[in-house]
Amino acid sequence: MEKEEQLLRKRIQELASVCERRDIPVHTDFLNLSEQTVFHSVIRELAGTRYILSGGYSMAERKIVCFLPSYTQEEIPPISCVEAAPLNAKFAEDLNHRDYLGAVMSLGIERGKVGDILIENGKGYIFALEEMAPYIADQLSSVRHTPVSTRVFPAQELNIAPRYERMEGSIASERLDNVLAFVYRSSRSRILPYIEGEKVFINGKLTVKSSILLKAGDVVSVRGLGKFRYEGILNATKKGRLFVAADRFV
Repeated sequence: MEKEEQLLRKRIQELASVCERRDIPVHTDFLNLSEQTVFHSVIRELAGTRYILSGGYSMAERKIVCFLPSYTQEEIPPISCVEAAPLNAKFAEDLNHRDYLGAVMSLGIERGKVGDILIENGKGYIFALEEMAPYIADQLSSVRHTPVSTRVFPAQELNIAPRYERMEGSIASERLDNVLAFVYRSSRSRILPYIEGEKVFINGKLTVKSSILLKAGDVVSVRGLGKFRYEGILNATKKGRLFVAADRFV
């Protein structure tokens, strides 16, 4: 076990213990997919611990873990959203995710304090821990060479639906390798290195089994290829193949 993983496991255990002993809500920083896999392995040892995973919106990839006290059934995650809008849209650069992330990181902020970044209609929406969002909004004055204005609001108020491409086609079975080959228009032999190389996550959990069967609603992330939601079987063909659908995020 690597040192970083050991430290993360210890941190998760400590937070769970604080929540239980003091009966107060506590949370982690934003966890990437690999770190979420570590969390899932730890939580099995913490039977009875109540928690939620949230990234600020339904399809978030980076998420925080909120441990819940006994007196609440649901805790609103301490996540805010920072909107960064070009001051003059006419002369703004075509900014992408990397541009916004680079601008935020240049402020000296730790990566774990910031979650996903969405781009919609020329604006960037930066999910961040509640206590960090005002600092980002105050300090972020430009992205690349484009001056921006900022505002902070609760993450749950953001109403942006992720964009996706609907894909439909036939596969032999719902095995992970079959579905990945279908979604990414590839062959199973080219897909296997991604699975064996620990680059595939189903609902935030690492998987290295190509034979695992996907279920409708599963969200699959593949490092280097992207993310999609498997929508399941639409119908079966006369030859026994399955006609399925998936929404590939773009």
